[in-house]
Amino acid sequence: MVAPCSGGEQKLLQQQRDSERRKRRLEKLRRIQLDHQNRLIVIACIGDMETVVVEDGTEPQDKPEQQQRGRKKPKRLLLYTVVTFVVLGMIGRMVNVVFGVMYTSGNESSTEGLLYPIESETRELKKLDGMWNFVRSDSNNPSQGIREKWYTDDLARFRRTIGMPVPSSYNDVTEDATLRDHVGTVWYDRKFFVPKAWSTSGDRVFIRFGSVHYDAIVWINGVQVVKHEIGHLPFEAEVTNVLKYGAENRITVLCDNVLLQVTIPQGKVENQAIDNGVELVQSYTFDFFNYAGIHRSVVLYTVPQVHIKDVVIHTGYEGEKGYVDYQVTTSTNETENLQLRVKLYDRNGTLVGTDEAESKLQGTVGIPEVKLWWPYLMDPEPGYLYTMEITMGKANEPVLDVYRMKVGIRTLEWNNTSFLINGKPIYFRGFGRHEDSDIRGKGLDLALLTKDFNLLKWVGANAYRTSHYPYSEESMQFADEHGIMIIDECPSVDTENYSQILLQKHKSSIEQLIHRDRNHPSVVMWSIANEPRTGKMESDAYFAAVAQYTKQLDPTRPITAAIAVTVSQDYAGQHLDIISFNRYNAWYANSGKLNMITNRVIEEAQAWNKKYNKLILMSEYGADTQEGLHTLPAYIWSEDYQTRVFSQHFKAFDALRKQHFFIGEFVWNFADFKTAQTYTRVGGNKKGIFTRNRQPKAAAYLLRQRYHALGELGKSYLPKDLFLYTAPETDQEADGCDKTEL
Repeated sequence: MVAPCSGGEQKLLQQQRDSERRKRRLEKLRRIQLDHQNRLIVIACIGDMETVVVEDGTEPQDKPEQQQRGRKKPKRLLLYTVVTFVVLGMIGRMVNVVFGVMYTSGNESSTEGLLYPIESETRELKKLDGMWNFVRSDSNNPSQGIREKWYTDDLARFRRTIGMPVPSSYNDVTEDATLRDHVGTVWYDRKFFVPKAWSTSGDRVFIRFGSVHYDAIVWINGVQVVKHEIGHLPFEAEVTNVLKYGAENRITVLCDNVLLQVTIPQGKVENQAIDNGVELVQSYTFDFFNYAGIHRSVVLYTVPQVHIKDVVIHTGYEGEKGYVDYQVTTSTNETENLQLRVKLYDRNGTLVGTDEAESKLQGTVGIPEVKLWWPYLMDPEPGYLYTMEITMGKANEPVLDVYRMKVGIRTLEWNNTSFLINGKPIYFRGFGRHEDSDIRGKGLDLALLTKDFNLLKWVGANAYRTSHYPYSEESMQFADEHGIMIIDECPSVDTENYSQILLQKHKSSIEQLIHRDRNHPSVVMWSIANEPRTGKMESDAYFAAVAQYTKQLDPTRPITAAIAVTVSQDYAGQHLDIISFNRYNAWYANSGKLNMITNRVIEEAQAWNKKYNKLILMSEYGADTQEGLHTLPAYIWSEDYQTRVFSQHFKAFDALRKQHFFIGEFVWNFADFKTAQTYTRVGGNKKGIFTRNRQPKAAAYLLRQRYHALGELGKSYLPKDLFLYTAPETDQEADGCDKTEL
């Protein structure tokens, strides 16, 4: 018989039990944190660690020798990787402490292929968009699906699945807050058939994703075919030998949304105690929601055995004659017997230029009476595009491959006083934007895309920045067609904690972006970062390396970055061609003070120009506005206040335009968008001139009057409804007296 414990003893035992529970909870937190810290290492090694299996459990005999070699020593490879990561991390930390940040170059990756998928006489495609099966992993066990090999069978055999539309973000599709705020991995799969004819044609088959955010691994029939890091950019892999032709196939996708200090963009994960345990919490400093999922189309497409792999063009004109220089890369190095026939067709389908090339697969197509690509409101026919048809074959043999793409012919020049398109100075009238909408998040939506471009033209804009990541390839095509200039931004936002690993990821994101978008006439500038912490001394060497690499990839376009630090603090502007600055006078600074805008904007723009002697544009300004809120006199958060903020900025811009170094104004933002939950955001960021469902606020009408009035075509092209009728003109007004020009 055990004697009952006294009150003091019971209290002591309870304290011991509580202490043990805290220790176990702390240990669990450490395990979860370590799991996520090593997540990038583990995923990078998966392709080499996992044994490749097919449905019958045997290894395929036709896999590349390199993959066979890669499977021989998985444990040793994992050990080497982890040890190397730890050692390099320790060395890097010591170097930073002793010598400051030092960056190396020369081991950058290079993208190949990835032409936008099309159908032609020699190519077929099958979209895999639609409803997929979806499983959310446990946040405290993100690699469970890898360990249990969920990719070897239907997901439904491992977990209960729900339906998930592709493309879309997964966060807002259900009513589940844990899915909306999920941190970690999710899984998708679906079944599909491949035509039997594809197996007899001898063609090669590729799987292509427009974007998966942030990390992705893809399996087909249990075989890993590709892994990719960095969202908002396309990736693909050949899957010819893993498909079942004339039969059912299964595709499985792992998606991980975790952002760390070595991802682009950066973030942090922390384990925090909740009422019934612990929870992994993702934090980031950027002001938009970290939507995740399969955001753009998934396409299965065929190409011939010998096919056109890549095309690079450069355009120009002399007098009335235009030209397109082209360089074609093929899937074979044996090009001696290959021939190219290149044709250009105008908008009406009329043949206007031809060229032929052999072996080197490069040449020039001339157009006698060229129609140039012009921005919106700079020409009656903006966004003029030709169709370029490339036919590859061999002498006296059937055609091997045919590829078609749109081409706009224009020139681009800049100096410290002018930005010129086709030899004429341009003034940017634009926006910062987001790929964001209700329910679908960042998922591609062609109806929304069409509406957005209609609104851009309605308001009279001629440009926007792809803040703060690459937008869809379809949106780039829309910009080409509508004559909307693009400042194309990589996904580096709020960059800080500079490191060699981060630099390599940063360079990779820029390389992939330039590779994808270099042929678009609408792309007139590369933005290498948004609001990086350029007040830190180490940002100097870091952005020197990023800028040099970007110019190396494409010297034909200027580079910029949207800077938020003050002129005196900045170290990065010296490495840019054009200075873009973000400043929220009368909002974040001097809130409510409408009389503290105009002079401050003028003085800051002048200071940037004086320091660097470069072109300047204002890449962000604005004020949050609750739709329907009106106050007289204007008061912060009201629609009236937003219009007054704009008007005060307009005065500054017009004064700066006369000084010949100021080249553009970009409102933040085109439309309201979702952000992380915080007490400073009521349903998201409300700085849009349009609501999230694309309805105008009062400032939209004011901005429309300004942007159209600044259009280069003049008053004869002003929309008839730009100014509503109020009263008949007086004789004095009819004579042109007392009129105010914007």
